[in-house]
Amino acid sequence: MGASREGYASDMTRMAFLGRPGRKIRGLYAAVLEAQLAATDALRPGVPAGRIDGVARRVLRAHGLEGALAHSTGHGLGLEIHEPPRLGRRERTPLEADMVVTIEPGAYLEGFGGIRIEDTVVVTSSGCEVLTPTSKELLIL
Repeated sequence: MGASREGYASDMTRMAFLGRPGRKIRGLYAAVLEAQLAATDALRPGVPAGRIDGVARRVLRAHGLEGALAHSTGHGLGLEIHEPPRLGRRERTPLEADMVVTIEPGAYLEGFGGIRIEDTVVVTSSGCEVLTPTSKELLIL
């Protein structure tokens, strides 16, 4: 979901499960959440955007999910929903204070499904501030 205010875009993804999720879904969710939190923790001025993607991928690889992230870890936000910098493998743009980006790693398993958790964050002088602080707790409906 997203919203716009005074022409500026936001982006956020949360997951909800109908019924009781099995062990595989709970494990996949936990791995993606760990990757999302690690990537958010790594965000700070001067860090190349591609390094944030690498942080998320390393966490997923540690959970046996190498190759399950089929897109970049995030993107810039502004007047458009997708703006530079792209938080992708080869992106060398250094992050700067006041840049607004998404952190949205996901894991997608063919024939099974996928999980994505996304926040909009602003880079601050010492790290970042999450602008979409909604709970990321596993929601079971």
